[in-house]
Amino acid sequence: MRHSRHIHHASHTFVLSYPLSLSHRLYTIVLGPLLIVALMYVIYSAYPVFAPHSSEVVSFSTMAQGALYTLGRITVAYIFSLIFAVPLALLAISNKTLEALLLPVFDVMESIPILAVFPLVIVVFLQFNFLNGAAIFILFLNMLWNIVFALVGGLKIIPKDIGYVAHVFGLRGFSYIRKLILPAVFPQLVTGSILAVADGWNIIIVAEALHSYMPGGTPAQDLFGIGSILVSAAANAQNGIFLTAVLIMVVMIAFINFFVWQKLLHYSQRFRFE
Repeated sequence: MRHSRHIHHASHTFVLSYPLSLSHRLYTIVLGPLLIVALMYVIYSAYPVFAPHSSEVVSFSTMAQGALYTLGRITVAYIFSLIFAVPLALLAISNKTLEALLLPVFDVMESIPILAVFPLVIVVFLQFNFLNGAAIFILFLNMLWNIVFALVGGLKIIPKDIGYVAHVFGLRGFSYIRKLILPAVFPQLVTGSILAVADGWNIIIVAEALHSYMPGGTPAQDLFGIGSILVSAAANAQNGIFLTAVLIMVVMIAFINFFVWQKLLHYSQRFRFE
């Protein structure tokens, strides 16, 4: 009997799930990042990491700063995507006529390759000398439709009886959206957000390495970030920079997925309709 209890306990030791207890959280938050930093330091020390077009060593703090710049652009683009996606989804399902008109338009907009419009976006933002805006805008376009279609799907499965009850109790306008609609679509919002941010990470290299899409562009015009560091390192065969940058990006994505999205997915289960 003791042996069976031991086996049962051991089977739960290696389950990867969001840490709920205080001890598990402290273990994950403190020891986990320390092990990751130690691994990155070992790789960083094993390879000579040089700056693009020079023999100067790139400091680890510089690469970490570039990663934070990249994370900032993705975060800003996601916030704008969220702000625009909610009203677009609500408008699309507000009545049958708009739904029949807008959903095909949204589908076409989602299907247009982002890289096809990127040169035009850069030209527009160059007029304002705001290349960060170009990167954020292209990330925004890449994220928006994932959230829109996720919200549309969530809005369609809200039982009509719930809407009737809300009207009986006097929920109207913004109160109706805040107290009923947003909680009801929260699971789909989280799922769409995960897909949107994943698309943002996929396109970040293009969004930061702007010179390839600029007339007469040079690498000096690229935006400082982990994406442009990767492009520059790959172009100059700088394996140390490339491997370190990839590892930093993987760690950032894993950390966000584990401590943000998995927590939100767990929390969103209470809002699902059975």
